[in-house]
Order: sequence, then structure tokens, then C-alpha cells
Amino acid sequence: MTRPNSVVIIVSASAVVFAGAAAWLTYNYLQQEVSSVKAVQPQKIVVAKSDIPIGTPLKQAQLKVTSWPKDSIPPGSAQTPEPLVGRVAIRPIAGGDAVTEQKLKPKAGAQGSGFMTYVVPPGHRAVTVAVNEVAGVAGFLTPNDRVDIVVTAPLPDNDKESVSKIILENVPILATGQITDQREGKPVVVPTVTMDLIPADAEKLVLSASKGSLQLLLRNIADSGTVDSKGATIAKVLGGAERALVASPPATASKPGAKPGKQVRVVKSTSPGYTLEVVKGTEKTSWHYTE
Repeated sequence: MTRPNSVVIIVSASAVVFAGAAAWLTYNYLQQEVSSVKAVQPQKIVVAKSDIPIGTPLKQAQLKVTSWPKDSIPPGSAQTPEPLVGRVAIRPIAGGDAVTEQKLKPKAGAQGSGFMTYVVPPGHRAVTVAVNEVAGVAGFLTPNDRVDIVVTAPLPDNDKESVSKIILENVPILATGQITDQREGKPVVVPTVTMDLIPADAEKLVLSASKGSLQLLLRNIADSGTVDSKGATIAKVLGGAERALVASPPATASKPGAKPGKQVRVVKSTSPGYTLEVVKGTEKTSWHYTE
């Protein structure tokens, strides 16, 4: 009787072990299946309704909440749009893409919260120059516009004559703003323009601004061509008016005792260029301009 009882016990123990193992394997399998189901279950995150360009402050109307598979939700995603309103995009965000922290300007006070550092392309520099209202195209400049830059400065070998020359072309505008300057002891608001330049062109602009005055020429948005400009001097400008000036009768005094009149004429010189003569009474002043 003892031997059959031992067999029964062994068989029963083995059944219990196998049943436990089967139960554990079944439970583990079911847990994995549940985890897989939860991973693919959609969750709510904030995405862009339409394309959002770089530098755009986010508005409620540009955002929407949509379902996204949990296992592929991008890091830094938001579940509600309210905390994102007012944040600035530092990368272009395509419509339907998740709006994440990595695509937004850091919050105020956070390291690297300056916006311009995200706009300047690698290898380029942002350069800000002060302009007057006329030089700044009467306030019509906006970010992403493109301009040519003209400098007017004295000639290197003749400081009595100036030249106007386009020194840079097709320069992108990054931002426009204002600074407060002191003129005659009074604060004056001066418009500024920040431009995107490579370092070599930035050097040209800074030097030109220190030696003369700048004028910005607004380009058509579709015009990216180059201009073959040799610059303009007063000699070239007045050279085209030679006939008109010579043909004009000199102004003379009409009454006895009146002050002598003034004569202005442009004459061809034996040396290259033109000579401008201004005669006032017995005084005569001449300027010689070369081509």
C-alpha cells in the first residue's frame, strides 16, 4: 500500500508544478498582451492645425488636440494647448506635427531663451545697424524682406568728393526695431535693422557704417539677381547735365549798383573728366571731376 501512495503523491506534486508553470506562463503572456494593447492605445497631444513658420508666436487658433499612439508620442509633447499659447516657434512646424518643447523658444529665464540665436543660420552673423526713416525704406521693412545696401562715403584719395556704391546685395532682414540714442542731450528714438550676413560681409557693413551713411534698397520678393554697379560720383551725375548747364545764360545784375550775378557752367577739361566753374562777381571757384 505504501508504494502506490508514493506514486500518487509524486504524480499529484508534478501536476501541481506543471499547473503552476502553465498558470505563470499564461499570466505573463496576458500581461504582455495587455501592455501591447495599452502601448498602441491613442492618447491626446497638441499638434499644429496648419504650417507654422519659424518666429511665429503661437495662437490658440493654430493648435488642436488630436489622438496619437502612446508608444510613438514625441518627447516634450503637450496634452493641452493653453500652456503653448504665446510661445515662439524656433523651427518650422508642419501641419499635423506635434508641437514639442524642442520646437519652441525656451521660457523666459531659461538658458538660451534669446530668440535671435535660433534664427541666425550656422556660419552667419546677425548685424544690427541704425538707420533713419528714409534709409530704412520709410518703415516698410519686415523680417524676411531682402535689401541691397548702398554706402555714401568720401573717396579714399579725395575726401572732398563722395561716392555712392552698392556694397552688398540680396541681404535678408532678420528683424527691425528701435533704440534710444542721445542727440544734443535729448533722447531720440532711432530705427534699427538687423540683417543676416556672413562674417566677411559683416565686416564690410560695419566699416561702411563707420565711414559714411547707409541707404537700404528694398527688393522685389522674387528678384534675386545681381547688379553690375560701378558707383556714382558727382562728376558722373553732373556730366550728363553738361549741355543744359552750358546753354543756360549766365545770371547778371539787372540794375546799376546791384550785386554781381552768379554764373555756373561745366566745361570739358584737357584732362579726363569735367570742370565745374562757379563765378560770383570777381570770384571764381572750380572743381575738377574725373570719370
